[in-house]
Amino acid sequence: MTTTSETTNARTAETADATLLERILEEGYGPGAWHGADMKAALADVPPESAYWRPGPGRHNIAEIALHHAYCIRGVRGRLTGSALEPFALEGDDWFPLDNETLLTWSRVCETVELEQRRVLQVVSDIAAGRLETPLESAERFGLVLGVTCHAVYHAGQIQLLKRWSAR
Repeated sequence: MTTTSETTNARTAETADATLLERILEEGYGPGAWHGADMKAALADVPPESAYWRPGPGRHNIAEIALHHAYCIRGVRGRLTGSALEPFALEGDDWFPLDNETLLTWSRVCETVELEQRRVLQVVSDIAAGRLETPLESAERFGLVLGVTCHAVYHAGQIQLLKRWSAR
């Protein structure tokens, strides 16, 4: 039998866990990472013509990188909930070829990244508050959130580089 004290301690641990996970997610996405441009900052000043500029044949552009990250964040949300997810912004899997704004406008790409970030933060909060069950243990949740944050930071760096190259 679980006592009230044990339940309170478990809820306190879940809340602390959620606070840490939210902080980690914000470090990679934004606002204001200490290490330089986070994903949100990297995307903020990209004009549409730069978003679809490709540094060479077979290389990804900023729009593709941003949408890829949104897809990955969505995958983390799915693993955290253990539930089937709604359809993504485009049909396909992981990397989506975007040569111009005909498939997806730059503003829609940015909205998709922002939406998926908000959704994963909400899931983390809902799990901690007991509003949502997860099939994952705390260590697995931590690993997923840390991994997708490293993913965001890595791709934010790529975007920063592409912005400089495209401005030449």
